[in-house]
Amino acid sequence: MPISANDVILFQGDSITDCGRNREKNTGHSREALGEGYAFLAAGLMLARYGGLNLTVLNRGVGGNKMPDLAARWGPEALDLKPTVVSILIGVNDTWHIRAGGGPAVPLDQYEALYRQVLADTRAALPTVRLVLCEPFVLRHGAVNDTWFPEIDRRRAVVRKLAGEFGAAFVAMQRVLNRALRDQPRLDYWLADGVHPTLAGHALLAQAWVRAVAG
Repeated sequence: MPISANDVILFQGDSITDCGRNREKNTGHSREALGEGYAFLAAGLMLARYGGLNLTVLNRGVGGNKMPDLAARWGPEALDLKPTVVSILIGVNDTWHIRAGGGPAVPLDQYEALYRQVLADTRAALPTVRLVLCEPFVLRHGAVNDTWFPEIDRRRAVVRKLAGEFGAAFVAMQRVLNRALRDQPRLDYWLADGVHPTLAGHALLAQAWVRAVAG
């Protein structure tokens, strides 16, 4: 996926993407605008690598979002921004919140249908947009136990399938984490509670994102 001059790169998702960004500062390449996570770190790597391309990087992740939440705000917080590159990481709350009593279930078929509609709407509104789909990920510790599986595996499979359907770059974040465990097997080194990345985890995911998007 080539990066072009004047690209507008939009990161979308839940708290893993949000990561403490300031909602009142939506522009500018700062911690306040981009949060403290993989989106911020990936933005820094891209801005450093492509200093002459006048890139704009935006973060509109919202903590707690599930797929229906993302779909409901997609127009004003994605399409209206006219991005040229759209990156999506969504799905872990669709599993987690069900188990934690945080809302009604989001069945797998609804998750897939809404995700597909979001992508179709994006292609229709922005025909030349380049898509980046990130698979949801977890590690078995903290909040995560065996009851999460195989449901979250199925959500990952949905994202991989949709990436193929829509010609999107696919970021295999779970695979990257699994490989990292070979060198550092402490689960909490990468994900503090089995869901949310540590600094090392965010850096690992940012590197994976840049490799998948820019080579």
